[in-house]
Amino acid sequence: MELFTPDFGLIFWMFVAFGVLFLILWKFAWPVILKSVDSRADLIDKGVEYAEHAKEQLDNAQHTADELIKSAQRQQADMLREADRMKSQIIDEARTAAQAEAQKVMDAAKASIAQQQKEAEQQLRADIGTIALDIAQRVVKQQMSDDKAQQKLVDKLLTEIESQN
Repeated sequence: MELFTPDFGLIFWMFVAFGVLFLILWKFAWPVILKSVDSRADLIDKGVEYAEHAKEQLDNAQHTADELIKSAQRQQADMLREADRMKSQIIDEARTAAQAEAQKVMDAAKASIAQQQKEAEQQLRADIGTIALDIAQRVVKQQMSDDKAQQKLVDKLLTEIESQN
């Protein structure tokens, strides 16, 4: 049982050794340990601050990216509206130009038809005049075959000329 019950001298020297060891540790090791713990705490605090700062930057970057995306979407919508407006304008201009061109063609066709009609009328009048002269020559030749008929025709023409004046 001596192993389980220590002697007073052993306990005393153990306390003295513990006290000396405690004083040495307190004087030399404890400040180094505290300094190391403090520097580690500072490092952790700086890491937390850096992480918070990085999170703020990330949030700001996300917010900026969202704003840029919204702005780009607005610009895209504006561009699409402008393109649609331009498309409608180009279609309207093309329609107007086509109508104007069609009107020009129709006017040219009407003028051409009117010109051809006038030429046809003139040709018809010339042909009718030629035919009438030919008929008149034949009639006059037949009537002028005897002298009495010639005298009667001359008298009749002179009477008509006198009545016109």
